Amino acid sequence: MSQSQVLEKPLIQAKSASVAKASVSEGDWTVAGVEALFALPFNDLLFRAQEVHRAYFPEGDVELATLLSIKTGGCPEDCGYCPQAARYNTDVKANKLMDLEEVLEAAKAAKAAGSNRFCMGAAWREPKDRDIEKVSAMIRGVKALGLETCATLGMLEPEQAKALQGAGLDFYNHNLDTSEDFYRSVIKTRDYQDRLDTISHVRAAGMSVCCGGIVGMGESREQRAAFIARLANLSPYPESVPINHLVPVAGTPLADQPPMDPLEFVRTIAVARITMPKARVRLSAGRQELGRAVQAMCFQAGANSIFYGDQLLTTGNPEAEEDRALLAELGLKTKQHVKAEVTV
Repeated sequence: MSQSQVLEKPLIQAKSASVAKASVSEGDWTVAGVEALFALPFNDLLFRAQEVHRAYFPEGDVELATLLSIKTGGCPEDCGYCPQAARYNTDVKANKLMDLEEVLEAAKAAKAAGSNRFCMGAAWREPKDRDIEKVSAMIRGVKALGLETCATLGMLEPEQAKALQGAGLDFYNHNLDTSEDFYRSVIKTRDYQDRLDTISHVRAAGMSVCCGGIVGMGESREQRAAFIARLANLSPYPESVPINHLVPVAGTPLADQPPMDPLEFVRTIAVARITMPKARVRLSAGRQELGRAVQAMCFQAGANSIFYGDQLLTTGNPEAEEDRALLAELGLKTKQHVKAEVTV
């Protein structure tokens, strides 16, 4: 069976009609089963998510990751949420790829602030081979500082994935964004299968996968459940699962999207934890809008990774000191080692 076939496997039946009590094997989540998790009483759902979290992450630590936009704006895609798309009239200005030394200085600052993973993002549909060479030099430099490395550069060909792995890249981020049936409501310049293919190329090259999406874009709960089910049924599911809360940006098609119910966002975190128990579930974009209390509930629901720093690509992020203060108030430790955790 090919890797693409594995990625496209059907969502098979759960082992029990009572999802609240069932012990569902990894890769066995149906959309209906995930919907049943969403429908649990809120306290029951958080209790179950906390049980799973404690079983798989007994230390209860939170991973701090820093994301740097190494090439901003000018993207030819039409992602309805993204201010970096060239076709939208936003305040984001297109910039060229950063110099190596600039990236390394940012990585040093991230490490000094406590991060142990450094993620580099470039607003490309797909990188050219010459771009891969430049980013590979950045990866080697960041690795030499003793940090885990992650990159998000758009779609990859198999040889490009191998080149990044050869440079020492630990994780590659490529989000599914949403469910397959809602995808065309948000993006038309790239197919859903293109995203699955890139994930397959990353796996084949021997790298770990960072893959999640954005909620609050107008999708239904059933579509959120389908999105989580798709992630959970990847073989294996991603080691890192970033869950972004939509940040509406003026000039983009989703600028006027009403905000998602914060408790529904907490439910999404809890469901991701239960269905992908060994993954780092990351609070990503939109944390600033959630506030301290909702973030605290997200940690209770099983989130154990955050993007850390004052900027997340082109949207604001809570200040590092505020993050430290919140984690300290909640009694949460931060992950200290830099060895990548893998699900395989």
